[in-house]
Amino acid sequence: MGSPIETLIRGAVTKGVEALADFNRKRMTPPVGGNPFLTGIHTPMTEELTLTELPVTGTIPPGLDGRYMRIGPNPIDADPASHHWFIGDGMVHGLAIADGSALWYRNRWVRSNGVAKALQVAPAPGPRLNNQFDTVNTNVVAIGGRTFALVEAGSYPVELGERLNEQVYNPFDGTLKGSFTAHPHRDPLTGENHAICYDSRDPGTIRHVVIDTAGKVVREEPVAVQHGPMIHDCAITGRFVVILDLPVTFSMRTLIEGHGFPYRWNPAHAGRVGLMPRGGTQEDIVWCPVAPGYAFHVANAYDTPDGSVVMDLCVYDTMFGDGAQGPDARSRGLERWTVDPVGRTVDIRTIDAAAQEFPRPDERFFGQPYRFAWTIAIPEEPVARYIGSTSLYAHDLQTGTRQEHDFGPGRHPGEFVFVPETPDALEGHGWLMGFVIDTRDDTTDLVILDARHFEGPPVASIHLPHRVPPGFHGNWIEQNQG
Repeated sequence: MGSPIETLIRGAVTKGVEALADFNRKRMTPPVGGNPFLTGIHTPMTEELTLTELPVTGTIPPGLDGRYMRIGPNPIDADPASHHWFIGDGMVHGLAIADGSALWYRNRWVRSNGVAKALQVAPAPGPRLNNQFDTVNTNVVAIGGRTFALVEAGSYPVELGERLNEQVYNPFDGTLKGSFTAHPHRDPLTGENHAICYDSRDPGTIRHVVIDTAGKVVREEPVAVQHGPMIHDCAITGRFVVILDLPVTFSMRTLIEGHGFPYRWNPAHAGRVGLMPRGGTQEDIVWCPVAPGYAFHVANAYDTPDGSVVMDLCVYDTMFGDGAQGPDARSRGLERWTVDPVGRTVDIRTIDAAAQEFPRPDERFFGQPYRFAWTIAIPEEPVARYIGSTSLYAHDLQTGTRQEHDFGPGRHPGEFVFVPETPDALEGHGWLMGFVIDTRDDTTDLVILDARHFEGPPVASIHLPHRVPPGFHGNWIEQNQG
C-alpha cells in the first residue's frame, strides 16, 4: 500500500493518461468491414428474454437438477474502432433443468454502472473496487453455496440470484481486498478455491488468493512481478499453486493510443512458470524459465513421484499483436509441460497439434493425476472471429488417442463442461454440455452428450429460438451448489 502522497500522484497520473487515451480513442477509425467482434456470429443480443417450457429433442438425463450458466461479452453500445472482444458488457445466460425437463432460459446483462446508464435502470448495488471499471463478463461459478459472475484484473465478483434478476457486487462478504480472477480452481480434496489474481492498476504485483468452503477469503499473498503480466488462468497440485508468467503484459502505449484492451505481446518479458508452495510466500517460489508462448487455459496439473509437476494446457506462439481486437495468434494445440523444480526446467511435449481451446477435465480430479480432457476445435489459421470450427475433441491421455464429435456444417460449439453422472461415478462417466450456435437459422441448442459415447448423437438438445453469441465460460451448477 502506497503512502497518501504516492496515492495522490498515482491518481493524478492515471487521470492524465485516461484523458489522453480518451482523446486518441475519438480519433480512431473502425476496421474496414466493421469490427469482427460486433458483427456476424458475434453480433450482440439486444433483448433480455425469459422463455419457459423449452422444446427438447432426445431425453434429458433424469439426474440433472440445476442450471447451466454461461457468460460472455454482449456490448450495449460499443465503439467499433476501439472495441476488443474481452471488454464487452457482460451478459449471463441461464438454463434450468429438473426432472428431465428444460424449465426456463433467461439472459440478463450484468448491471454495471455503464449498463445501468444505457438501460436507464438502477445499477447493481455493492462496492466497486477503487471505484473503477466494473464490467464482469468472463465466468460463472459456484463458491460457498452461492453463484458468482467473475472477471479478472479489476472488478469485484457479482453475486447472482437463482433467476439472474438479483445482482450484487460482493467481494466475498468484504473478505476480498483486491481484484479477483476469472479462473478460481476448487480443490476437490479440501473444498478450497485457489486463484492467481492481477490488477491492471498495479503492474508490479499479483496475488495468491484462497477462499475457504464458507466462501470467505483466508489468504491474499502478494507476489512481485514485472511489466504487469496478464495471467488468465493458473493450476494447482497437491503441493503447489502453478503461476503462468508469460509474455503478454500491460502496454501503456496501447492504452494511450485509445484501445479498449491494453495488453499486448511483449517479447522483452521472459516467460516463466512459478511453483509456489500452497502456504508459501514469494520467497518460496521456484521460478523456471519457459520458451516463448502464451496460454489462456490449463486443463489440469498434478505432482509426479519424482517431484516434478505435469501441466496440460492449450498454447499459442504469440498473442495480441498490434491492433488485435481479440485472440489473433496461431494455436500450437494441446501441450504437456513438465516442470522440474530441481533443474528449474520446463520440458514441452505436444499432445495434439490441432488448433483447440477451452480445455476442461473431470474436475473431481483437479490437481490430481487424471485421464480425460475435452476441448473445442478452433480455426487452424488465425482469423478475426476466433470461433468458427464445428467440432469437439475428447482426449484420452492414458492411451494417447483423440475422438472427435463434429456437429456438422454451420454449427459451432463453445466450451463444454463435464458433469459426472453421480458424485462417485468413475472418471469420465457422465455428460458434456454446452451451447452450439447454428448459423444457418441463427438459433442455439444446449447440447448434452454422453462422454462415454462421445462420437455418438447427443442424448438431448434443448432448443433456443435465437443465437447466443459466443462467450467465454460456463458451468453446471447443481441445485444445492448455488
